[in-house]
Amino acid sequence: MPIYEDLKDASVLITGGGSGIGAALTEGFAAQGAKVAFIDVAKQASEALVARLSPDVAHAPLFLEADLRDIDALRAAVDGAAKAHGPVTVLVNNAARDDRHEIEQVDEAYWENNLAINLRPHFFTIQAVAPGMRAAGGGAIVNFTSTSYMLNIGDMPAYTASKAGIVGLTKGMAGKLGPDNIRVNAIAPGWVMTQRQKDLWVTEEGLAAMIGRQCIREPIQPEDMVGPCLFLASTASRMVSAQILIADGGMM
Repeated sequence: MPIYEDLKDASVLITGGGSGIGAALTEGFAAQGAKVAFIDVAKQASEALVARLSPDVAHAPLFLEADLRDIDALRAAVDGAAKAHGPVTVLVNNAARDDRHEIEQVDEAYWENNLAINLRPHFFTIQAVAPGMRAAGGGAIVNFTSTSYMLNIGDMPAYTASKAGIVGLTKGMAGKLGPDNIRVNAIAPGWVMTQRQKDLWVTEEGLAAMIGRQCIREPIQPEDMVGPCLFLASTASRMVSAQILIADGGMM
């Protein structure tokens, strides 16, 4: 992985950084020498990640346990990251939960809970870090959306609605925060082979069908999201904002 010198000692905050794509991102930023804090609800997996990474990086990752549906807890976690590492200058909004659901089974509570995990925290985490970024002279925000809303996938409409909403949020916040030298971009992964996907939804036939639609005929791994995220977080992408980087192996 290329080394981005400006990420060394940077204060980085990642939501959902304890497993899946988030764990790969935590490891990737820590390997750059960044001061990484990550928010997650999965205590055991998060503590194991910290224990695994700490001996080999300049700054041991900081695990902040919080449920992102609780906005007060989210704000407290952001404060904890800033107190430990200084104002957050790189925010990665990664946390998500892609449960499948039938239209007939969705009630108001399910819908609200889905967006409370998949969309609402993106805004409030940005809101919480923005003052520190302004004071620091700028920053970079990377929101994780998904290609799922582009592909007319019909078995998770609340999830795909939230992921489409992240694109609108990215565009709007890029326009609002750009004058403060804060860049806001998004990454849209394809079907990434996290352990959760393998445990719940991956079948040999389904994976083969998806890979058959990709220009690059290989399964997409969590580590494949690290390079795009590091690029958008670093000054290598200094004039890139309000953009959606699709990382799906060239879906056709």
